[in-house]
Amino acid sequence: MLSNLQIENIAIIKKAVIDFKDGFNVMTGETGAGKSIIIDSLNAVLGERTSRELIRTNCDYAAVSALFYDSTQEIKNILGEFDIEPEEDSSLLITRKMTCDGKNICKVNGIGVTVSMLKRLGSALVNIHGQSDSQLLLNPEYHCSFIDSVAENSEVFRKFTESYNEYAAAVQELEKLNVDESEKARRYEMLSYQIDEIEKANITVGEWDGLRRRQELFRNAEKLCSALNASYSCLNSDDGNGGAVELCFSASGKLNHAAELSEEIDDVSKRLESCAYTLSDLSDEIRKMLDGFDFDEADINSVEERLEVLYELSKKYGKTEEEILAYYDSALEQRNAIENSDEIKNKLEKKVKELYATACENALELSHTRKKAGEFFSESVCRELKFLDMPAVKFFVDIKECKLCENGIDDVEFFLSANVGEDAKPLHKIASGGELSRIMLAIKSVLAEKDNISTLIFDEIDTGVSGSAAQKIAIKLKEVSKTHQVICVTHLAQIASYADEHMLISKSEENGQTYTHLESLGFEERKRELARIMGGMEITDLMLENAEQMLKNAQNQA
Repeated sequence: MLSNLQIENIAIIKKAVIDFKDGFNVMTGETGAGKSIIIDSLNAVLGERTSRELIRTNCDYAAVSALFYDSTQEIKNILGEFDIEPEEDSSLLITRKMTCDGKNICKVNGIGVTVSMLKRLGSALVNIHGQSDSQLLLNPEYHCSFIDSVAENSEVFRKFTESYNEYAAAVQELEKLNVDESEKARRYEMLSYQIDEIEKANITVGEWDGLRRRQELFRNAEKLCSALNASYSCLNSDDGNGGAVELCFSASGKLNHAAELSEEIDDVSKRLESCAYTLSDLSDEIRKMLDGFDFDEADINSVEERLEVLYELSKKYGKTEEEILAYYDSALEQRNAIENSDEIKNKLEKKVKELYATACENALELSHTRKKAGEFFSESVCRELKFLDMPAVKFFVDIKECKLCENGIDDVEFFLSANVGEDAKPLHKIASGGELSRIMLAIKSVLAEKDNISTLIFDEIDTGVSGSAAQKIAIKLKEVSKTHQVICVTHLAQIASYADEHMLISKSEENGQTYTHLESLGFEERKRELARIMGGMEITDLMLENAEQMLKNAQNQA
């Protein structure tokens, strides 16, 4: 149940706080006072798409918050998916702030959520009926979803959907195999060329890095040899003065004679000898490095050519050796598939037939639930229409078998016979505005018995309706409000008179700006508002008396 709605900076509403009650809530007011803005605000906080134009002029942001008290299992499941703990008192506070730069800040019980998450939750909390619903009613593409709502066949539908998706995937796979022979030959030739090219390259993982290191070595060989030669000369001098190695050994030997006389000298002598051997080892390593630079121009060219081969392959098949080899494996698999395509095709065709049979079987089961629900739906809607002053109207659900598709094997459409003796025709061809309002109300009444959504909102359900039909709509809305919270925007006194809570929406101008105001009406204020709706500009005592009688009659019938 929607308990409280707070609106800030939306269109001509600077700030508004609306408290809704359980039962039948009605909002009335002059055209343009802001009734539709309240519905727009509700749509916004429930995750529907909005426009920046909704933000009040000269304001940086708009904000809406809605407080619900709802503890259905579906709501708890959705909150569980969002990792939001439900409140102990089952309260649910939803907020949405929209800024001029297009940003949205959405929260549920203080926890940030996305707009799509907000919409998921909103669809389980509130059902809003407006002009768009009437358009859905006129579009046969949506009729099947109405019947599925009544059939409560979600498990059967899930089972069918899984089997159909598996079948559709197999069909798609088969279509890939069923390319023409010339295309298959071209594909085979191209794959063979690619496989042969990669095989001839004989790639090994890590080879590229090794070649680059050798290339860098070749490019800097002169500098490296010069440095190594200089270092080697220091260790092993050729000018007769002795190198570092020889000098170090000589220094150690000169201390040997005195080592016996002093432990300290003995220690230094041994350390010098150790250094001499270390320098000798380093000298040998440098010599080996110099010997390793024994390469010619052919070696350089060989590395450059190999790197060029790898570079050309990388442009075609992948940036690394691993990616190139992975492409090779994939190409082999594809070529093998072409070579064995006939065998694979035969197996796949058999699989498609089996999956098709399973999908059809599940679709047939789904169709049975729809036909049963269609009969119940037709009877229930006709009963509701009879109550709504449309006794001659015959409404029925036409379910024809169609080609298997993602929706099953049912082509569902609503038919209507508006007058006695007339043949039934598709609803969208004959229904008037007033009839559509009552038909939609009848459908909503039937669906309300099946769903767990506690709040139903009707935006101008009275379009094209007057007289006794309007009163019947009021009685029906009042009846629905006994099991659901009903919020209704109306221009008809007959409907407003049945409200448990009547709110007046008005607007005024202050300091060059327009403001919308809301107030809850008591009995006397309701009399004046009903008289205004019925009479127009000048309210007479007789109009007030009629309004009072209308309110009393509504209370007595309720």
